[in-house]
Amino acid sequence: MNLKLKALLKSPWVFHVATGSCNNCDIEIIDCLTPRYDIERFGMVLAGSIRHADILLCTGIVTKQCAPRLKRAYEQAPKPVIVVAIGACACSQGIFKDSYTATVPMDQVVPVDVYIPGCPPKPEAIIAGVTKVIEKIRKSS
Repeated sequence: MNLKLKALLKSPWVFHVATGSCNNCDIEIIDCLTPRYDIERFGMVLAGSIRHADILLCTGIVTKQCAPRLKRAYEQAPKPVIVVAIGACACSQGIFKDSYTATVPMDQVVPVDVYIPGCPPKPEAIIAGVTKVIEKIRKSS
């Protein structure tokens, strides 16, 4: 098994990228870190840099300004990196579809591995989505 995948199973580091959201999904991600939901019980911690992250949590629509920044952040992440689209805006542009600021869906800028819909999704849904990715990696390796 690849050493990077082995570390990902035991202690995945996540990096959060907000690409033009209304902050509701961002607040739910922060809720995951509170003692009530305790995402750290799975070994997940927030990484301070994209260069140290295993999972990329993306929220919001992809705006014209953020599309190149999101792509650059994805390119700087060590591979393999898992991209998780959180919220209706990240999954399908939500209520901002066909607006003047929205460019393309997120999966046309970076390859998305997991979609967690909701406006905003509950912390339980975010944790369940990320743990399903880890289980998928465990089964494939």
